[in-house]
Amino acid sequence: MAWLLICWHITILLIILGMGHAAEKESSMLGATAKGTVILGGIFAVHEDVEKENRTFAPHLHPCIRLEARGLVRMLAMINAVEKVNRSPLLADVNVTLGYHILDSCADVSTALRATAHFIERSHCPGTTSCGPPVLAVVGASNSEGSIAIARQLTLEMIPQISYSSTAVTLSDKRRFPAFMRTIPNDRHQTAAMVSLLSTYGWTWVGVVITDGNYGQSALENFVSQASKNGICVAFKSIIPQAVGSQDVRSAITQTARTIFENPEAQVIVSFAKPTLMVYLYQELKNQMLRGGRDRESMRRVWVASDSWSSSSSVKENIHLEDMGHVLGFTFKSGDLSSFNEYLSRLEAAGHDDTGDNVFLQEFYTQLNASEGYGDTELVSKAVETLREHTHASTIFSVEMAVSAIAQALVSVCRNRDCRTPGTVQPWELLKAMWMEEFKLRDKSFKFDSSGDINLGYDVTMWRSDGENIHVQNVVAEYHPHNNSFTHSNHSTTQQLNALKHIISKCSKSCVPGESKKTTKGPHTCCYECAICSANYYSNDTDMAQCLSCDPVTEWSPEGTSSCLPKDRLFFSWQDPFAMVLLTFSALGVIQNLLVSALFLQQQDTPVVKAAGGPLSQVILFSLVISNISAMLFVGRPNSLQCKARQVLFGVSFTLCVSCILVKTLHILLAFQFNPELHEVLRGLYKPYIIVAICVSLQAVTCICWLVLKSPYNHIVNNPTTLLEACHEGSYLAFGVMLGYIAVLAFVCFICAFKGRKLPHLYNEAKFITFSMLLYLISWLLFVPVYITTSGVYLPAVEMVVILISNYGILCCHFFPKCYIILFKKEQNTNTAFRKKLYEYSNKTTDVVSVSVVTNCREGVTCPSLHRGSITRHCRERSNSI
Repeated sequence: MAWLLICWHITILLIILGMGHAAEKESSMLGATAKGTVILGGIFAVHEDVEKENRTFAPHLHPCIRLEARGLVRMLAMINAVEKVNRSPLLADVNVTLGYHILDSCADVSTALRATAHFIERSHCPGTTSCGPPVLAVVGASNSEGSIAIARQLTLEMIPQISYSSTAVTLSDKRRFPAFMRTIPNDRHQTAAMVSLLSTYGWTWVGVVITDGNYGQSALENFVSQASKNGICVAFKSIIPQAVGSQDVRSAITQTARTIFENPEAQVIVSFAKPTLMVYLYQELKNQMLRGGRDRESMRRVWVASDSWSSSSSVKENIHLEDMGHVLGFTFKSGDLSSFNEYLSRLEAAGHDDTGDNVFLQEFYTQLNASEGYGDTELVSKAVETLREHTHASTIFSVEMAVSAIAQALVSVCRNRDCRTPGTVQPWELLKAMWMEEFKLRDKSFKFDSSGDINLGYDVTMWRSDGENIHVQNVVAEYHPHNNSFTHSNHSTTQQLNALKHIISKCSKSCVPGESKKTTKGPHTCCYECAICSANYYSNDTDMAQCLSCDPVTEWSPEGTSSCLPKDRLFFSWQDPFAMVLLTFSALGVIQNLLVSALFLQQQDTPVVKAAGGPLSQVILFSLVISNISAMLFVGRPNSLQCKARQVLFGVSFTLCVSCILVKTLHILLAFQFNPELHEVLRGLYKPYIIVAICVSLQAVTCICWLVLKSPYNHIVNNPTTLLEACHEGSYLAFGVMLGYIAVLAFVCFICAFKGRKLPHLYNEAKFITFSMLLYLISWLLFVPVYITTSGVYLPAVEMVVILISNYGILCCHFFPKCYIILFKKEQNTNTAFRKKLYEYSNKTTDVVSVSVVTNCREGVTCPSLHRGSITRHCRERSNSI
């Protein structure tokens, strides 16, 4: 009897434990279900979190807390998509229907894993047990951390998983997650879009706020990597834990708000945080602003919102946009909401009692009714209104794409087999069909890429306020990932975006043109000082990394300039006033020489002209004409021919002139040489034209050697701000030899003329030759140091001045006195007047010589035999030469 009692109690205990385990198991599997030939699993974060107070060490379920309307809307979108597919002729052709089994992850990874385990358990139920048809594919989860955990489990059975909002880059790795797919792009594209947006507005100093977890960490890693490549620096990184109600979250949000205020230069903040955390962060920013006595402007920022909260209704309902600043959000591509709106209308018409097997909808109604106490009709209307407010077209579209992809892949598999029997279709076959084939939705074709993603790009939204409400669906631009570019929706949206251009988010003040960035010590390249570009360097844009060099040959720039200036080309120009004066003197010299030449030709038989040298005077005048012309060649832009001609013309012409003067001085000495023996020697050597020819030939040989071996040439002297076009003399040795040779001839002329300076003054040229040669020698002696020490545009003018002084010295000393006698003292230009002067000179000379002889004899010196007759004879010879 006792054994019977013990067995009975044990049996009752086992039944109770079994019932309790069944009840626990059943309670964990509560969700939304619908029957069908093929079952789709769904994992949605209908609740925001779980209660994690540990009261026991034994395994137990954590109750879900805080139902979210946004999560419920996503789940209803899947239900509507399944019902829509079942109503279409697509599945009727293969005689199958879709059912669903949707479970709640409660935004918790452990809860999501329990739901995944339940789906896998259904797939292992033998035959047609109470488990029902197996789950062939899963839609979800919403966050990346949950999707990563789920994908690892589903990969073991190769059950295809399609997420509608998980964007972590790591999920695109098909070696690790071969069964995972998604109907959205991964975060690498979103962060690239964000970086491109920041670069467009020149925002290089930004803060980053993320929610801890796979999604946040992956987004942060990709953003920092791409930002650094584009010259964008992260001023601070704030990581907020996921558990919304924990003390760590509160302290992290407090610290994040403090960090934002401590970095006023970071006017742009990129946020990958959860919507609820963004609400808490906004409230903390406002509290710290009020406690610190700051103005509203100190709180305002440009918030670049990721898809996690860019269209969140919970955020917009709890902030004031005037305080928060500007919000630029990235959302996935949107679709048509008409089908889902019709579904919500049907829910409203059905009433709150007609919820079917959707326990979440029942809880939603209960929650609304408990807070407000609505009537039946009001309750449903309020519920549907709330659901519409949390409806996001992009998410609905992504969920519908996931269901359509599964449905059309199922059709392609079931065309050649009967799929009504459970186990006929294997999950991996469905996965293969989705990889291989396109699917259609609303007459558009889509296909998963090699990473299992569908990358349609992003819509860029800009939140705006009408004073009472905030509108988050204001699409201002579209991002195209294939070429990393934006297109604006219309002109008005372009104006809205242009309003952001005045916002500056930089670590340092922008360097204006004429300055370059000089990186300061620190971890960030975005923090720098501005250094003024040095001379001959420039910067023509803001924030240039370095100054650019001007072309050293043709350009220059002063210190701190934004462009290069062309170097002025300088030469002794015809328009230069000084050049005009010198050219005028050259031209007058040519004219005067020609006039004198004409006058001398007319008066060639007169004593004055004969005394001036007769035919040699014409040669001198001709050489002076050429010398004046050579002086003109020192003006103007030099060329090679001009550089060669000007020196050679002057050298040969002036040598000819001085040679003729040398002959004249020798003639004077010969005519008035009183030593008979020396007189005879000089007469033998005196060959005028041969002397001139030899002197000129030597100079000509010098010039020819100069031209052949190292001739003058034109060149450009590169000065700091100018280009000086000048003639280089080629060989300065040859140049010096040429001038030195003329100087030697002039010096000989000077010595010879100096000896004959006391001859009859009326026709005697010795004094004038002495003066002209002295003037020539002094001017050229001064020329040498001036020429050596002078540089620049007026260097040719120095030589030109000396040439003109030499020319005018000879013209004025040699010819103008003769012209004066010819024109104004005609009575002196006769043979009688000339002989009279010679006679007077001979008498005077005889007296002087006699006195000198007597004096010398008295002193015992040997006296020369000089008589009046010899002196008279020399004077007669001079007369005959004239």
